[in-house]
Amino acid sequence: MELGFLKPLFTRPGPWASVYIETTRATEDGAKVQQLRERSIAGQLIDAGADAYTTRAVMERLSHEPVSGTPPGRALFAAGAEVVLDVPLAVAPPAGEARWSNLPHVAPLPALRGDQPTCLVAYIDRTGADMELREAFRREQVGQAQGKEWQGRGHRSIPEDRYEWHYRNKVENSWNETAGAIAGELARRWPESGADLLVLTGDPRERKAVYGRLPEQIQTVTVEAENGSRSPGASTAALDREIDRLREEFTQNRLRRALERFQIGRGKPGAHRASTVDTGPGEAAEGIPAVVDAARNHQVATLLLAQDASDGGRPVWIGPGVDDIAVQRGEARAMGVPRPEQARADDAVLRAAAAADSEVLVVPDGMRGPAGGLGAVLRWSM
Repeated sequence: MELGFLKPLFTRPGPWASVYIETTRATEDGAKVQQLRERSIAGQLIDAGADAYTTRAVMERLSHEPVSGTPPGRALFAAGAEVVLDVPLAVAPPAGEARWSNLPHVAPLPALRGDQPTCLVAYIDRTGADMELREAFRREQVGQAQGKEWQGRGHRSIPEDRYEWHYRNKVENSWNETAGAIAGELARRWPESGADLLVLTGDPRERKAVYGRLPEQIQTVTVEAENGSRSPGASTAALDREIDRLREEFTQNRLRRALERFQIGRGKPGAHRASTVDTGPGEAAEGIPAVVDAARNHQVATLLLAQDASDGGRPVWIGPGVDDIAVQRGEARAMGVPRPEQARADDAVLRAAAAADSEVLVVPDGMRGPAGGLGAVLRWSM
């Protein structure tokens, strides 16, 4: 999961109300159940010491929850009587949770928000392409690429004479120009789309021609889907299932590659290990001191977080700056933080990782990950 969307949480001071709540209404008394959930959240915030204005802002936002109960959960982060971020969750929280703390409690987000990659989908035919952005709970038409289709004299057949080659060459050149225009438009839109995966669908010959004209760095995150069509009114059910499968494969491959790099990196001489956390950083960091050091220095490329990370709840010391994070209070003071405050290690590391444009991947239960549940693949070693 990319962390850029969390940055608004770290540009203003706390304390913060952090709320995770289920929003499903699967039963006849769903509305009443939701009221009880909201009352529980309000009670937790009040008991934790949240101010009345911020609590009221949270409850006002929850009162406007859609009746549909989709998505199944939400996470809200509020400070200074304002809800700063409202995040839909792909997975319902196991229990309603509300916290009042120095930092927003963002650690549960990666597992609950889901790791479905954002997809830019291009529906391609001989005349151009329609482009659609697919996020977890939203689809949006984001543009078109138009080419030109040379058809000669209308749709009349071309005689088998010396002009046939000329006709076919014109058609081929026209399509090559169209494929180039589509690839160029996709390359232009790719950085601003925020997508992780590019899906080409439509006519097989045409989508392969577009793929061949994409920049190499985009080709590495591009896949082809068989079941899509640009035709108006075409069913998308089969395409939806195929894209779900491609997303899952992308997610699993990304996690597998990150864990491979982590296992190799922590096994190198000088790498951070649970038993040798005082050594200099290698290509991976493991354990609170190592991960804190890497996060503070913007070395983290990928943060690895187990679902039940025992190290995540350990206290660290923070200051107002995103990089003000230390294992010991005296260390924080030495860094220039006049009044260090305690925070959870996972929340503090995620704050620093978001500022450094790192990503976070959740290591599922039963899969070998970092000791203590908190580790990182580094951008560089020292």
